[in-house]
Amino acid sequence: MEKTKRLDATEKALALIEMLSEKFGDLMFYQAGGCCEGTQPQCFEKGGFYLRLGDVCIGTIKGFEFWLDKDLFEYWKHAHFTLDVTDAIGAGGFSLETPYGKTFVVHYRIFSEEESSNLEEVRLNE
Repeated sequence: MEKTKRLDATEKALALIEMLSEKFGDLMFYQAGGCCEGTQPQCFEKGGFYLRLGDVCIGTIKGFEFWLDKDLFEYWKHAHFTLDVTDAIGAGGFSLETPYGKTFVVHYRIFSEEESSNLEEVRLNE
């Protein structure tokens, strides 16, 4: 039985990621729960953001890692993330898509009992 993915992306998000990767190369995503970025996922050039010990990689999109703040993961570990994009500038403004008038957002849903028993493993930053 195939493992349940923790992360997916909409076609709109995939198209934006494609454009950003053509312009900037390898990317990474990081979602914190802090004050200025709220819970908006941020897109950086790979290595452009320093992970903390214990931060959690919940999967990849187009081969690019999606990391969560360790405390945020603890709160959202029972939820599936779908990365999407909206035509607006989000709270943080540090993300690579900001100059294009776009903002990555995440839609959440709670895993079913069956999905929860078969989740893909996460990777910790150690």
